[in-house]
Amino acid sequence: MEGRNPLDGRIQIQGSKNAALPILAACMLIPGKCLLKGCPDITDIGYMCSLLKSTGAVVRTNSLEMDSGFCAEIDTQNVKEYRLPGKYVSAMRSSVVLMGAMLGRLGEVCVNYPGGCVIGERPIDLHLYGLERLGAQIWTEGNHIHAYADELKGTIIKFPFSSVGATQNTILAAVTAQGTTIIKNAAKEPEIVELCKFLNKAGANIEFPPDFMTHGILVIHGVELSRLHGVEYEIIPDRIVAGTYMFAALAAGGEIELENVPIRQLDRVCDIIIGMGAEVEKWEEEHQIRINACDRKRIVNIPYIETDIYPAFPTDLQSPLLAAACMAKGRLTVKEQIFSSRFRIVEELQRMGADVTIEKDTAIVAGGRELVGCNVIAGELRGGAALVIAGLCARGITTVADARYIRRGYQDIVGDLAKLGARIRYVNK
Repeated sequence: MEGRNPLDGRIQIQGSKNAALPILAACMLIPGKCLLKGCPDITDIGYMCSLLKSTGAVVRTNSLEMDSGFCAEIDTQNVKEYRLPGKYVSAMRSSVVLMGAMLGRLGEVCVNYPGGCVIGERPIDLHLYGLERLGAQIWTEGNHIHAYADELKGTIIKFPFSSVGATQNTILAAVTAQGTTIIKNAAKEPEIVELCKFLNKAGANIEFPPDFMTHGILVIHGVELSRLHGVEYEIIPDRIVAGTYMFAALAAGGEIELENVPIRQLDRVCDIIIGMGAEVEKWEEEHQIRINACDRKRIVNIPYIETDIYPAFPTDLQSPLLAAACMAKGRLTVKEQIFSSRFRIVEELQRMGADVTIEKDTAIVAGGRELVGCNVIAGELRGGAALVIAGLCARGITTVADARYIRRGYQDIVGDLAKLGARIRYVNK
């Protein structure tokens, strides 16, 4: 990409990766056909579809029908295989949520330790804890995790801290467990709500008590597997992709409009972008948002931001924020409270001329320095997207290698930014 070209134009936001993956896993529980609309055309979705096929499910997808994604029809009537191929599991951490669904459907699952991006320690202890509390027997065989259950039984499960993946796995296993399961300190992310809405539409019985958003209490009344049935469901838009493009506009300047945006899920992001000097206009009913960062003199850093669980500022947007902060005037301190190694992008930003230092779980950005384009390497998904943002505001040409990481979560970041006027292209796509 050639930097220092303000963005201008309108694009549509793709379907949510973090909502689509657990919903695809949930289809394993349903002995019938499900139609999912708006699945993002990204590699992680491809891996999940391959995993479903490996169990005996039939997965049919159409060509890209709209900017938000494609339709996927999943038929799991003939699912029999409980062993999941290591080549797909090791490529994608979200594959671990299939454990709960397969225990609920087949009573058994054998899976490699999951892979994905290297952004610090992400143990699956809480996943296994939730499944064991429901009655699963779990043991390891080399690099494999084997789980078996004659019968899953509802119980009370209290997580020591909120975990999105562990909450999803426990929900999936509890849907067909005998009796009632109460999850305390469940994750409250929108993707959790969407998973429960999908399952309820398919015949599950999941309650959101009034104190769900304050205490993370979920109640799952187990139903017979035969009660579950195929449904049609539309995937919500991706709040992280929307936030990425909002920070791209903040960094590069200009004025952009985003369509198909989950506006209420981006309140904290909007507050930060407004605090940094850009103008934000929202049209909730139309699901549209406009970012105006044309007046570069007004773009300044907020002194302090920390990541935390929803509805706080998301860790997935910490790297895009860092890239934008390098351009803004003033000093920003970012404390990362979710993942231990999410500052891998800093070394690459420093090579571009950024003044960023790391102190344990905190990054300190001295903004206002000119970035200079060079060859950088994406080491993980969100960091890769952030390097693209850095390239948009750098002088000269920036090349981001290992863009395969970016394709794990962004349907067409180059095409989207090109529609907004960026001088950007794929090389050897």
